[in-house]
Amino acid sequence: MGSVATGAVAPRAAEPLFSFGVIADVQYADIPDGRSFHGVPRYYRHSLAVLQRAVARWNATAGVKFAVSFGDIVDGHCPRDRSLWAARRVIAEFDKFRGGPTYHMLGNHCLYNLPRSDLVPLLRIPTGDGDGDSGRAYYDFSPFPGFRVVVLDAYDVSALGWPQDHPAAKAAAAFLMERNPNEEKNSSDGLAGVDRRFVKYNGAVGEGQLAWLDGVLRGASARRESVVVCSHLPMDPGAAYPESLMWNYGEVMAVVHRHGCVRACLAGHDHSGGYSVDSRGVHHRALEAALECPPGTSAFGHVEVYPDRLVLVGSDRMADTEMRF
Repeated sequence: MGSVATGAVAPRAAEPLFSFGVIADVQYADIPDGRSFHGVPRYYRHSLAVLQRAVARWNATAGVKFAVSFGDIVDGHCPRDRSLWAARRVIAEFDKFRGGPTYHMLGNHCLYNLPRSDLVPLLRIPTGDGDGDSGRAYYDFSPFPGFRVVVLDAYDVSALGWPQDHPAAKAAAAFLMERNPNEEKNSSDGLAGVDRRFVKYNGAVGEGQLAWLDGVLRGASARRESVVVCSHLPMDPGAAYPESLMWNYGEVMAVVHRHGCVRACLAGHDHSGGYSVDSRGVHHRALEAALECPPGTSAFGHVEVYPDRLVLVGSDRMADTEMRF
């Protein structure tokens, strides 16, 4: 995994065109602190305080036009009968951001606890009803002339969130059966290198979404727009541990590279964070998790957008990162 730039970013001579807030993996639950499978401490209640500090900072920072939450607003250990309440509590904190809307995406922890049919309206995700695809949870928008943000549904093909008899769930089960020999499909034991991503808590972008992405990027390229792609799952091995990668990141990046307009891919899921630049010059930044901040510390930031670069200004455990086009 690539190292993350730390310390203050270089002085900027001009004001950014606009900025947007970022936070990943809040994973709130009203339960005592715990640990990950690897023994990393997790602060389930304190993560809400991290979000509250993030919103306060975004409100106090000029030019922050919107915010992006990179999925997993509720932790999988949250009692199921309290999960909807917990999700609503997190959304209520996001709603205190006064600069503009918060854009959400689906993450695996939310899908452990709540069905997609509940999450999509709760997170106010545009559903694509106009094209007959009410289960869609991917979308794009232009926050400023010459720029476009694309939000992917990394669990489009997934064993999580869909009814068991849904085609996407059946496809995911068959996909994992072919690639993961373990009885426990959340285990990557015996898998090597990037094949360790073939676990149940990850997912894939389906064929319909790939075709949609191709069309969006074709249009953006024709309009000479710069694009930022946002996904819960990272899409470059240099920016994240293999266990965190999207199942079919190669297919998605082939579409991205085809059009040459994507400047950066931002993601959550890999709680330690990471940064890389791929062979085609696209920046990849996995964001540090709010969940793993000890009391009194934070992980959030805002991205300043300039004509020739993005500058992630992080707080505390989220490292500053400059991404020049």
